[in-house]
Amino acid sequence: MWLLDTNVVDVDGDGNADQGVDGWQTVEMPYTGYVVNIGGTDYPVFLSGTIYSIPYNTAFEDIGASFPLGPGSTSATNPEVPIPYCFLTGTQIATPSGERSVEALQVGDQILTANGDTAAIKWVGRRSVAGPMTWAHGDQLAPVCIAAGALGNHSDLYVSADHGMIVDGLVINASALVNGDTVRFVPVSEMPQEFTYYHIETENHDVILANGAPSETFIDVAGRAAFDNYQEYLDLYGAERIIPEMRMPRISTARLLPQAIKDRLAISQRDHLAIAV
Repeated sequence: MWLLDTNVVDVDGDGNADQGVDGWQTVEMPYTGYVVNIGGTDYPVFLSGTIYSIPYNTAFEDIGASFPLGPGSTSATNPEVPIPYCFLTGTQIATPSGERSVEALQVGDQILTANGDTAAIKWVGRRSVAGPMTWAHGDQLAPVCIAAGALGNHSDLYVSADHGMIVDGLVINASALVNGDTVRFVPVSEMPQEFTYYHIETENHDVILANGAPSETFIDVAGRAAFDNYQEYLDLYGAERIIPEMRMPRISTARLLPQAIKDRLAISQRDHLAIAV
């Protein structure tokens, strides 16, 4: 995404809007990585608190309150960056002393891995999403609901579409498991005006239990800068680090699922074609 307004702070001077780096009028209003198309032109979307703004005709426009569109189409400069948000508020994470809500976990807390070991939390990423307006350009931010029992979970589990669930030794994006029934995208009407995703970072790319279902911890293929509390991470560690990915194949589309998993969850190509329409 080329910068379109002189009021955008181009930190590295490369002429592009860089996600989590450049900002509108100030770097404290960072570029989200999303665009809004107006009259055939893509305009970068910036975030201040819960208000989304765009540099349009060199004027500040508050699309959070008065503009009918929200972020959602992929950024032209960062098309390869997946949405990193993972567990919705209320998700129960297994710890040595029992389950705890993900939003209550803090740096240094111990959590259980799926094999019974413990791991210390290095960081809990947090990202608030401004409800229905985020759906105007697609469902990248739509939670996936995994119904109780579908993947061994004791209660309904809500995760982001790109979050990896562990099934038969595979890391599978939740969206690839959608069958329109026990695993489904959540309609706008079921979501509050604002909701929050959380992601847990440990030393390694681990398998933990979320509502009892094996699920991945944070892996840095998605940038930490997309989280609201990114500065907290920098204050703690000074710089980002690379996390080696666990040695499990990752599947991001239903087309690549083993037939045994498709049969078990009753996943058909029709389910995914219906979602895309």
